[in-house]
Amino acid sequence: MKKAITTFFIILISLITNAQEVLGKWNNRDEKTGNIDSVVEIYKKDGLLFAKIIDIMDPDLKHALCTKCKGSVKNKPALGLTILYKLEKKKNKWVGGYGLDPRTGHYFNVYIKLEKPNKLKIRGYAGIPIFGKTVYWDRKE
Repeated sequence: MKKAITTFFIILISLITNAQEVLGKWNNRDEKTGNIDSVVEIYKKDGLLFAKIIDIMDPDLKHALCTKCKGSVKNKPALGLTILYKLEKKKNKWVGGYGLDPRTGHYFNVYIKLEKPNKLKIRGYAGIPIFGKTVYWDRKE
């Protein structure tokens, strides 16, 4: 009985620690300049991961609307917009969710993986991961 309880707590602590590794604020970089263009916050809701834009560096874009988006997010402010949805932990990745690119309004499949304590890999794709694009976010200090 003690062994079962100990195993349960080890698994529980491991799950909590793995989620916390990716939780928090991350810098997104402009692909062309390499400069930080926005800050994204990854948070947990109902056991799933989500991410939203919490800061935009360009003052001219701080009040930009997601005009190319569809559905309920059409014409919503980019600042505060949720861009990663419903990711769940599977082994060493967060998978099964989807993402939104507010620049194009396109939705895509996505997975994220912590590459290093301060480096997060985000892979967006259509259909299968081989047909996609990878970006990296750096943890905001």
